[in-house]
Amino acid sequence: MMAESLLPGEAPVSLNEARGWLRLGATIDDAVIAGLVRAATNICEAFIGQWLVVRAGEEEAQLSAERILLGARPVIGVDGVTLLSADGSEIPLGEDAYRVTIARDGSACVTVTDPESAARVRIAYRAGMAEGANGIPEAIRQGIVRMTQHLHDARDGTGVGPPAMIAALWQPWRRLTLGSGR
Repeated sequence: MMAESLLPGEAPVSLNEARGWLRLGATIDDAVIAGLVRAATNICEAFIGQWLVVRAGEEEAQLSAERILLGARPVIGVDGVTLLSADGSEIPLGEDAYRVTIARDGSACVTVTDPESAARVRIAYRAGMAEGANGIPEAIRQGIVRMTQHLHDARDGTGVGPPAMIAALWQPWRRLTLGSGR
């Protein structure tokens, strides 16, 4: 089961911010810089274990477990649960046919009360720390800018790792799990 974002979400660092930090005046490299910002954002989300800007996600999972732990955090709501039968049919469930538990740390699990004959389930949900870029803590944004700079500087194949300052900026928001809980 993999958390999949249906939409890329708003970038927590604007192209102008990244270009200014890199001291680039011309807009000729905007596509490259935008790609580096997206990559730095993905690295940040993987490191802290949370999605930054709220966006829609979807997961498919086996129904063999008593509860299904969603892969993204912090979950702010489940929009729908659909049973998937082996013959390819789909049965959308009403809100009374499943239970959602969202913990303080933003992790969430879904329990289907009567899975019938379905073997799999699809869960649509929303997750993220903030509704927009301005709601992201400034230390996280600064880490993304610095990671963008590192990726820009390393584009010629230099083997230097990212500066420790980046991890220090992101560390207070890092959420780790011990096992999958599935």
